[in-house]
Amino acid sequence: MKNKFLALTAFFLLAASITKAQNGFDELLKSGPADATKLVDAYGRPLFKGLGLGMNSGWTNTAQTNGLLHFDLRITATAVFVPQSDRTFDVTKIGLSNSVRPDNASNTIAPTFSGNTKTDGPLMNVYDNNGNKVTSFNLPSGQLSSVVPAPQLQLTVGLIQNTDVTVRAIPKVKVSDDIGSISMLGFGIKHNVMKDFFGSAGQIVPFDLALAFSYNKLNYNKSLNVQPENGAVPADAQQSNDFSGQAIDGHVNSFLFEAIFSKQILFFTPYIAAGYNTAKTDVSLIGNYPITSNTVPIVNQKFYTTYNNPVTINERSVNGMSAEIGFQLKLPIFRFYASYGVAASYSMVNAGIGFGI
Repeated sequence: MKNKFLALTAFFLLAASITKAQNGFDELLKSGPADATKLVDAYGRPLFKGLGLGMNSGWTNTAQTNGLLHFDLRITATAVFVPQSDRTFDVTKIGLSNSVRPDNASNTIAPTFSGNTKTDGPLMNVYDNNGNKVTSFNLPSGQLSSVVPAPQLQLTVGLIQNTDVTVRAIPKVKVSDDIGSISMLGFGIKHNVMKDFFGSAGQIVPFDLALAFSYNKLNYNKSLNVQPENGAVPADAQQSNDFSGQAIDGHVNSFLFEAIFSKQILFFTPYIAAGYNTAKTDVSLIGNYPITSNTVPIVNQKFYTTYNNPVTINERSVNGMSAEIGFQLKLPIFRFYASYGVAASYSMVNAGIGFGI
């Protein structure tokens, strides 16, 4: 029950932290679509990478497979630790246009999602084509300093020929209007190749060897309500003033192929694994958004331009090798799991509890 609580806590902590980051994204929109996309990408990079790695964690803790129709149900949670190099970014090094500049040229280092949670980033000024300052905004502070959580709930069932399949699922849950909705679905397959070579004589071989493939998809959606800046009016009659249907829509697709070596010693099974991780992140702001585009200083009048779907990020956030070490404690009914892994300069700790036959 403790581990179940930890997994659910990680789930809601993740949802709440994404929401807090989303509120920061609203501010980033003031810089305009192209610059906002670069700022969101730089700020959210450890979140995107951490989710991809966390979702690829905790699939298995042994090369053994379940017997025919035997099963185990597990709840685990992963903490992905972000390296120092990904906790900040330099606003002058991400290709922003000349229209968006730090207010203080000596203050250019901003926290990412996994950076300092107590201090906002640099104050940024936005200028129009005539060099007039249109607006200012602070880059957001970090949300979860140095760590990204990822929960997993999965069922594994044994099939014939030393193969088992795993299904992961978190049904779509609308936590609240402020937090939005999160869902997850994935599947995996594992085959003990050692049994293919040695059959029933495999008992004399000092270890098990399995190959496994898994796929996971995380979905996030939240309605937004971004209105024109106070006092701003449409730049011309062609600007839409319909701001309904605004939302942040995010998806993380992750894949893992790995080889697992393990050795059962009574009820204790240590293992090591090596694999190839990949994860793709798609994040979009959908709907119409009013962005202040120019100002007339003499009368202090601001004008906004309406942009449809102004931010779209499609990137391969994870792509490389991974290594993992851990164990499984297999009691008559209950199972306990723990592992430590490294990938893409990030480290991960996974732990959980399960039961099965």
